Formats: sequence, C-alpha cells, structure tokens
Amino acid sequence: MPATEKTVRRSLLVASAVLLSTALTAPAALAAPSPATSPPAAPPAHTPVVGGERLGKPGTQVNLAAGVPVLPKELSARSWIVADAETGDVLAAHDAHRPLAPASTLKMLFADTLLPKWPRTTTHRVKPSDLAGVGAGSSMVGVKENETYSVHDLWLGVFLRSGNDAVHVLAAMNGGVDKTVDEMNAHAEELQALDTHAVSPDGYDAPGQVSSAYDLTLIARSGLQKKDFREYCSTVRAQFPGETKKNKKGKRVRESFEIQNTNRLLSGDYDVPVYQGIAGVKNGNTTHAGATFTGVAERDGKVLLVTVMNPRKKESNEVYKETARLFDWGFAAAGKVEPVGELVPPKNVADATAAPGPSASPGQAGGTGTGSQPVASAHTGGGADGMGVALGITGGVLVLLAGGAFLVNRRWPLPDLVRRRPRP
Repeated sequence: MPATEKTVRRSLLVASAVLLSTALTAPAALAAPSPATSPPAAPPAHTPVVGGERLGKPGTQVNLAAGVPVLPKELSARSWIVADAETGDVLAAHDAHRPLAPASTLKMLFADTLLPKWPRTTTHRVKPSDLAGVGAGSSMVGVKENETYSVHDLWLGVFLRSGNDAVHVLAAMNGGVDKTVDEMNAHAEELQALDTHAVSPDGYDAPGQVSSAYDLTLIARSGLQKKDFREYCSTVRAQFPGETKKNKKGKRVRESFEIQNTNRLLSGDYDVPVYQGIAGVKNGNTTHAGATFTGVAERDGKVLLVTVMNPRKKESNEVYKETARLFDWGFAAAGKVEPVGELVPPKNVADATAAPGPSASPGQAGGTGTGSQPVASAHTGGGADGMGVALGITGGVLVLLAGGAFLVNRRWPLPDLVRRRPRP
C-alpha cells in the first residue's frame, strides 16, 4: 500500500474519533450550521472498523445468552479483549480499539519485526553508542559496554527482563532506532494494527505512542507464528552473561547470572499463582501507560489470547488477576458465546494458498528450525520447581484446510504451539 494511502487511512480513524467527540460536547448551535447560511454537507465517508463494527463501539461488547457464563465482576481495565487465538473469534471486548500507551507490550511488535533478521548464534560487541537514548528509569537486563552477546542472549533479555538496554542494542544492530521504528510501523500496517503508532522501539513513554487491546492481540498472534518468539515468551528463567572481571588469581573470567520472566502468570508471585496452560506473551508497566499485558494460554485444546490495558484498580499484580479472570471466563464461554468480532489476518495471508514447509526459517511463520522435535524453554539451571512449563511444538506448520487453502477471512491458525508439557 502506498505511504500516502496508509497515512490517509490512519488519519480517517483519528479524524472520526475527533469529530465524534466534538459532536457530543459542542453546543447545539455550533454542532450544526444553519441551512440558511451553509449548503447541506455530504454525509461523511464511513470507515469500517477493523475486526467488526461492534469492536468500535464504546463499552463492553458480549453476546450473553442462555448457557453463556456472565463476565467477571471485578474488571477495572480501561480496555480488554478475549479472543480465540486460532479461529480469530473475539468472544468479548471492552473498548477494544481505544488508543492507549502500550508500555513494554510494544516489545511484541519490536520482536515480531526484528526476530527473523539474525540467527540466534549471531554475536555483537556492544559499543557505548548502542545504549544511547535508553530512557531514565528503564527496565534493564544488565547489558554492558564492550562485552559481546549473542542474539539469543539479547532476546532473552528483551522477553524475560523487558530490558530496554537489550532492545537498544538490537535496534543498533538493525541500523538504529529511527530505522527500527519505521519498520515497526510498517509491520503494524501489514498486520492491520491501525491503532498502533510506535515512537520508541521499547515502549518507553513517548508522545504519540499508542496501541490498543485489539492491536496488541493481533501483534501477539503474529509473533506466535514464529518458533523463536514462542520459545522466548514462554521461558521462565535463563542464564544471562555477566561482566568480564579478574578473579582472585588475576585471570579474566565471565560468569553468568539468572534472570526470571517478569510475566507473573508464567513465573508466579506471592499473590498470583502460575496460570494453568500459560505460554507467554508480554507484560509492561510505565507511569503513563499503567500496567498492560497480553497473554496466551491453552486448555483442553482451546487456545485463547487475552489483552488487558491499564486497570484503574492499582492493587499489586492487578493486571494479571484481571487477565486470569478473563481467561477463566473465555475457557468457560468458548463454544457457547457468539463472537462480537474477529482478529483479522495480516494482508499478506490473504494471498497464501499453502503453508510453509518444514524448512521454513525459524523466524518465519510456521518455521520450526528443528523438524518435528518439540521446542523446550531455555535452560533454567535446574529450575524443575513447577514455576512454569515449556512450549511443546510438534510440527509448527500452519493448518491446511480442506481444498488446500486458508479460509483467511475467518481463520489464521496458529501452529500447534501450546500443547504443553511439564518441564523435565
């Protein structure tokens, strides 16, 4: 799509929201010019809402009927969505397209955009300029100047510790922050995540940086097509390279230290148990955005995506508690509730007629990189404590429907991604 057309499309969405706000708040005399002084205006062009008209309506959208469980009462998030990750059906939503600051959930877009660019074994020696521009108070994994890291190390830092330092090093490897942000925005357009505008690659608060519960769910769904994305977002703990120092004998050594995933539904916390079937995806928290979270979980063969943005209730771990309640509702309602919309596929999927073969790149949709072998989480240093489980990938190819074609308007299936197994 030409850049001008993309700009016009996004501008129409913004302009329609502004016009609606003005119409609701302006005095009657100003809301409509007198026919005597102005010619009748042509009716405004209608811009379809991505995913369905109901998702553009304010408030909670759900089709409650006999046999459908009622929604949880204790939901304070400004925006949320519950969707079937495989069919794309949106089971329920609240202000799904409301533009809000995304915090570190925007790292899902960063990862989905950049993951295919380098093999995980690629190494990079960090220059001081690589870490320039990391925001004050950012979450860090502990990347050090003049040390060498593998791409695998850096992605673990991004997903587990939400390390803005790791993000900026990867962005530098990609040609810089500006180039990376441009690519992220182009990828958002391809995914039809039209509420999203990236300004920083790491989700650090920035003027004009927004996304929505709908868009974050689209982005997560796209990322979960990639083997490496699935592995990193489900990893509970891993070893990260430390700083090279001299030991007591004067020999230069480099030890590692453990990092743990800050997704509390995956790693658990004092007031949040590990959620049954959780497989990622990404959390975030900044002063402006509040707490945000997108999660994927599987139960009894059903895979759901839930996004929760900025709960008004500021109790500890509230975003995870509300996510867990929505997961519980979604699993209970699946197969009973009529959808209120759908997660649309990326534009390029509409042209797909066959799935990628087993030799697809690990960073590409459906790629397994290892044939049909299950993909375990990163080495945890003996963390067999029930804190989390690894992803079981048993083929990693997109499901082909009858006739060898995708029903792309209603289905963009995930690989067999969360047939979960206990950590060995």
